[in-house]
Amino acid sequence: MKTNWKIGAAMAVLFLVPMAACSTDAPSEVGEGEAAEEEKGPHGGKILRDGDFAVEMTVFEDGVPPEFRVYPTRNGKPVDPKSVKLTVTLKRLDGQIEKFAFKPEKDYLVGQGTVIEPHSFDVEVVAASGGKRHVWKYSSPEGQTKISKSAAEDGGIEIETVGPQSISDIREVEGVVQLDPAATSEIRAQFPGKVMQVTKAVGDYVKKGQLLARIESSESLQIYPVYSPVSGVVAERNANVGNVAYDQPIYVITDPSSTSVVFNIFPRDLGTIRPGQKIIIETLDGKPVADSVLGGYLAEGNVAAGTAQVRASLPNRDGRWRPGIALHGRVMVNAVTVPLAVRTEALQPFRDFTVVYANFGEVYEVRMLELGRKSSEWTEVLGGIKPGTKYAAKGSFLIRQDIEKSGASHDH
Repeated sequence: MKTNWKIGAAMAVLFLVPMAACSTDAPSEVGEGEAAEEEKGPHGGKILRDGDFAVEMTVFEDGVPPEFRVYPTRNGKPVDPKSVKLTVTLKRLDGQIEKFAFKPEKDYLVGQGTVIEPHSFDVEVVAASGGKRHVWKYSSPEGQTKISKSAAEDGGIEIETVGPQSISDIREVEGVVQLDPAATSEIRAQFPGKVMQVTKAVGDYVKKGQLLARIESSESLQIYPVYSPVSGVVAERNANVGNVAYDQPIYVITDPSSTSVVFNIFPRDLGTIRPGQKIIIETLDGKPVADSVLGGYLAEGNVAAGTAQVRASLPNRDGRWRPGIALHGRVMVNAVTVPLAVRTEALQPFRDFTVVYANFGEVYEVRMLELGRKSSEWTEVLGGIKPGTKYAAKGSFLIRQDIEKSGASHDH
């Protein structure tokens, strides 16, 4: 079985460059005008004509890596491939240029090298036969589409760059927001005495250095001020005017921005979840909250639930996360850094391949990937895309739909 390029009508309108041929010693330039309907040969390939001489271009990959097979004819009759010198030059979207020499085999010329996927490129064919030189140029897109910048933004397409990433297994855990132990300050009288004034109530916000109370010392009968050593919210006020302040705290002030999440760790995960591992904190419905790092296991644990407990800090500058709120966590375990990775959500099916869509301005083109380790966030790439290539990390399904609608693929 032989396979070759098939360009959908919609994609042909967008991308197909008119084919040109010339029998001079100088390569022809691509001309203006409409692209002619593609002529197919008896082997299912593209026919390139120049006078009475023609070649049929095919890509064969039945049991072998994809290779060019070119069938020369004159006046519709086969030409001995030994009498034809042929070269093919491919130029890809990323600027890569590949040149193929050919040697005769049976009734065709076979290219010396593998035609790497995707089979999407600008092609120049140069053939010498019967003392004449023939040159053709054409475009052969595959798995390719064009989406304007505004349409891409509206569709949620986001671009990232292929590069190294840390890939981890995921363990799911549940936890509850708590104030950090260091987030509570107890404010006491410096000297025992009668409370003459209190300035703050429970729930009031206090700035560091603000006046909280005035106390009349029982020993000196001098009235001295009590200032807040921290900023925070008054959680308790244990004195009123006329009370005697002694060793009990007058105020308890908490810092609502200094919070953490205490997560429950079940026995089955004790061997893999360890202090220092990265944890992604989310709401119970999966919305991202913060990235954090697990601290040490707490001494007490959760006896009622039969779990160990571990704390992770939670940034909370706006005080949104109140103590008692339940949150979800995803712990990254067995982390390993790989040289190349793409976002897992970027992966899409294309024929028999798993692909991402490389980005070149407003043009997107498939890259067939060889994949390794995989997590919910990142997937290792072993081959099929170059380091530093930009690709559609989010919104790739929109690109896939556009390509499938246009029919920009070839038969396999």
